[in-house]
Amino acid sequence: MSPEALLKNPSAIPESDFNREEFDTYVMNTYARFPIAIARGEGCRLWDTQGREYLDFVAGIATCTLGHAHPTLVETVTKQIQKLHHVSNLFYIPEQGELAKWIVEHSCADRVFFCNSGAEANEAAIKLVRKYAHTVLDFLEQPVILTAQASFHGRTLATITATGQPKYQKDFEPLVPGFEYVPYNDLEAIENAITDLDEGNRRVAAIMLEPLQGEGGVRPGEIDYFLQLRKICDENNILLVFDEVQVGVGRTGKLWGYENLGVEPDIFTSAKGLAGGIPIGAMMCKKFCDVFEPGNHASTFGGNPFACAAALTVLQTIEKENLLQNVQARGEQLRANLCTIVHKFPNLFTEVRGWGLISGMELNADIPLTSMDIVNAAIEEGLLLAPAGPKVLRFVPPLIVSEAEVDRAIEMLEKAIAKVIART
Repeated sequence: MSPEALLKNPSAIPESDFNREEFDTYVMNTYARFPIAIARGEGCRLWDTQGREYLDFVAGIATCTLGHAHPTLVETVTKQIQKLHHVSNLFYIPEQGELAKWIVEHSCADRVFFCNSGAEANEAAIKLVRKYAHTVLDFLEQPVILTAQASFHGRTLATITATGQPKYQKDFEPLVPGFEYVPYNDLEAIENAITDLDEGNRRVAAIMLEPLQGEGGVRPGEIDYFLQLRKICDENNILLVFDEVQVGVGRTGKLWGYENLGVEPDIFTSAKGLAGGIPIGAMMCKKFCDVFEPGNHASTFGGNPFACAAALTVLQTIEKENLLQNVQARGEQLRANLCTIVHKFPNLFTEVRGWGLISGMELNADIPLTSMDIVNAAIEEGLLLAPAGPKVLRFVPPLIVSEAEVDRAIEMLEKAIAKVIART
């Protein structure tokens, strides 16, 4: 069957000869994968290698901003791959300049560095903080970055150290020095940490936080906390760094997560949704802390023509199609329905929280069920969800999700919950 015919009739996708045993033989076992193999997607729908259809409320974990096979993105990447897909950063890359200009004109940033992933973007931010501490705040011989407990900043050695969750650090010691952890949304803890570290050669150079903690259970930042935090940073010459890898690029109903908090960071990072699934990362900063010079940092693939063309198309499509309005409306619709389910099953769930199209639904800590129990039952119903910890269901559909698709997801979820209850 031709690609054109499949576009008209996606349910006619032929079964694949995918061999799971062969896959497991050759691919490292770094993921606890669900027992389905995805073959194709369109909009908010996916099909596995057996031709079964799913409603995708994972979106590559908040990555497929425009869903799957979005015609505008398909057109862009097709044209770009035929023109130029990669060239070294030893040369000027026009597409990179265009993307950086768009980001600067639509954010609080003045400068942009491009890389390949969220972890790399956060690594770049950490390096920028350290150079700023050593060259501008030259009294900081051992700069410390404060991060939050239950945070998540990546899988490299520096970013798992920045991540305030011991489970990600286990067996990878020795970790990178220069990080301390505080409870999220706890201003007193921040103040105490700054005071305690203000001695000798160790001092706080930056505070690095997610505007909303994603892997930590979809926990939004509190506005008053962040307003006071911005003031504390200004008064103490401390850089404020936001990890927006999961919440940036329209996911929260605002283009950037910090817009929900009424403050501007000095440095912030982006990745997941930036190019809608094409690998790219970005570290943005204000001009005053742009202390990088040639040779300080680099990325072979970062900002290549292909990824930048895709990212610019994603950002322009969000703007042209007014997707932020859709994110706000569908997010409110989703959380209202999830709250109804919570009221219907008060012994099962405790609360719903989130911004825009990143929502979390928390299970009661006193029951033996986990988020994976419901995720697995939802898969049986044709709904793809992701956990955000052992007790939180995460809902992060593409930003193009429709009203009818949200309603359909709720129906599937209720059926999945009924199955789980019947099995216990």
